[in-house]
Amino acid sequence: MLTFEEKLAIIETFDELTKKEVSLNRVNFHFEDSLYEKTVVVHHLHPNGNGFVYTGNLPQYDSNQKGLVNIMDFNEEELRAIISASISYLSEEEEVEPGVEQTWKDAEGHTLLLVEEDDRWNIYAGDNLEDSFGGYDEAALYLREEGFRQR
Repeated sequence: MLTFEEKLAIIETFDELTKKEVSLNRVNFHFEDSLYEKTVVVHHLHPNGNGFVYTGNLPQYDSNQKGLVNIMDFNEEELRAIISASISYLSEEEEVEPGVEQTWKDAEGHTLLLVEEDDRWNIYAGDNLEDSFGGYDEAALYLREEGFRQR
């Protein structure tokens, strides 16, 4: 297990990180060039050697609900790898798959647009949001009940 001083020395080799002291002699390191609101890479590094690194939802790390991984027992190689992964994670644009968009019409010729946006299924009448649903099936059922069919 690395000591606090050893961890600090390793972390300080990452020029893109900015050290900020916090309460109880703990230290945070921020990645100011983050593309996201989240900038803290190393969270609450404590003189006892405990601390956390933000990994978000990177699949190779078992993070807690806040996206943090405890680095208490990390060796130098593991510490460098997780910090590099965190910086990469915060500096890469998230790939967003284009949403699904469907046109629905009723017998009278009215048109509604069903659009998948941000994990929601939104129904638009022109530019106006008519309704929003958590799943496609729920949105499609609503449209069918209102007399609309996909075209």
